[in-house]
Amino acid sequence: MAADYYQVVTTTDTHDEADKLAGGIVENRLGACVHVIPMTSVYRWQGKIEKDQELRLVVKTAADRLNPLIDYIKTNHSYDVPQVVATEIVAGTDEYLSWIRDETRSR
Repeated sequence: MAADYYQVVTTTDTHDEADKLAGGIVENRLGACVHVIPMTSVYRWQGKIEKDQELRLVVKTAADRLNPLIDYIKTNHSYDVPQVVATEIVAGTDEYLSWIRDETRSR
């Protein structure tokens, strides 16, 4: 059974891009909110170990907005291969989940 709500994570390397992605996601009602969290990433890219300061964007969204959200991130992200990982939200307060649903609806 599919979940009704998801948490989607992506990362970027500049505050400007994080602000643009987060603002566009909320403005277009693809997510109810976006947390922007600074972090250090260590990863292998093109055969080399990299260590960079990045910003993690955590988006809360409704299931019917998941695919448009993923498309938006892929289209508007500067990375060749942006991280896009969706995790089902299996529980939450009725009030919070209702807020996610309401904020991802057209008005």
